[in-house]
Amino acid sequence: MSQVIEDFAADCRQYLKDGPSDDALGKVVDGLKKVLVNKDVVESYFPPENKTERQVIYEDAEMGFCILAHVNTGAKSSPPHDHGPAWAIYGQVEGETEMTEYERAEEPHDGLPGKAKAFKTYKMTPGSAVHYNVGKLHAPERVAATKLIRMEGMNMDNVSRDAFVKVAD
Repeated sequence: MSQVIEDFAADCRQYLKDGPSDDALGKVVDGLKKVLVNKDVVESYFPPENKTERQVIYEDAEMGFCILAHVNTGAKSSPPHDHGPAWAIYGQVEGETEMTEYERAEEPHDGLPGKAKAFKTYKMTPGSAVHYNVGKLHAPERVAATKLIRMEGMNMDNVSRDAFVKVAD
């Protein structure tokens, strides 16, 4: 693991020691923006031959948060989602992501997905990062290859989440 990631993770532990408030996650985002453009990080975790879609590059033993390297080799989109019981941060390393935020129009029930209405869309470009606290719905869309660092409040490998579908205004 690179020293930059180790130092960043130590800073994150300090920021998050009192919980994942918007202020604490804002500090993590500010720190992540520097990591996203760090040449050593990009060369270490995003070499040209790396085609791994999701790779945990750091998992905090004490607090449980994870830092992940994502490589999307082509277009990819996701339906509206949250990260279950965890917060999430998306940071753009390369390429462009159109991110849409949603409000809950109807909660999932009886095995049916919930409904979500879009209220904000913006572009994420290299060096930009944004956080989503627990329960905040969002959906990324990528029309070409991208590389990003995503953080999660916990390793989401085995966490089930509710499904949501987009609905018109």
